[in-house]
Amino acid sequence: MQEKNRGLGLFTLLIYLFLLGPLVIIAFASFEPGSALKFPPQGISFKWYQHIFEVTMFKTSFITSILVSLAGNLLALLLGLPAAYALSRFQFRGKETLNAIFISPVLIPGIVLGFTMLKYVIITYHLPIYAALLLGHTVIMLPFIIRVIASSLTNFDFAVEEASLSLGGGRLKTFFTVVLPNIKSGIIAAVLIAFLESFNNVDISVFMTGPGVSTFPIQMLLYVENNFDPTVAAISVLLMLFTAVLMFVIERLMGFSYFTKR
Repeated sequence: MQEKNRGLGLFTLLIYLFLLGPLVIIAFASFEPGSALKFPPQGISFKWYQHIFEVTMFKTSFITSILVSLAGNLLALLLGLPAAYALSRFQFRGKETLNAIFISPVLIPGIVLGFTMLKYVIITYHLPIYAALLLGHTVIMLPFIIRVIASSLTNFDFAVEEASLSLGGGRLKTFFTVVLPNIKSGIIAAVLIAFLESFNNVDISVFMTGPGVSTFPIQMLLYVENNFDPTVAAISVLLMLFTAVLMFVIERLMGFSYFTKR
């Protein structure tokens, strides 16, 4: 039994090394003082972290990614919140089909979805680049908004809503004063997860962008094509830290939401 547990522990350790090893290498390489990416680094320097803020194209594309992610998140929330509520609250014909349509952007390969949107949204309907980019990011965020909020609604006791309605509260008033406050943690978690998906997206963005318009991940790829310094490694470390903080917040929110419903 001890040998079995020891073998399982060793296997788990190898998996963690396989998953985290590249991240550790990138983190150490970002401190390389020289002009080329090396591991192990020949010293410790933060100049490439400073260099990130000196490159104009990084600042411009970062602002573009933030604005598109926030605006798309708002649109996805306005569409996804009532959809998640309807799918969780009511039984109606075609519910499973509608649910499959909402989830389909996650199931379809990103390249296929991006090329399809390029063909019809930009080429056929001549939608401006920013509008097309916003539409594309809204589409890929919508499934995450719906799934996370619907998961939060599974812990909600709809008898509370029925009680509010029986006491004279209108359906709209009940939704905003009873339902929403009870699932606000799930809504915040859905927004954060969707934001991460949008901000880090490449598949859709590469088809939706054009001359003078680029998102942050695409700009990183373009930078790597022409430069081999540790700047992108430094950016990766900052993005990893940013993602880790957001995921910690999401985990705390989802845990809080679960235990408050128990």
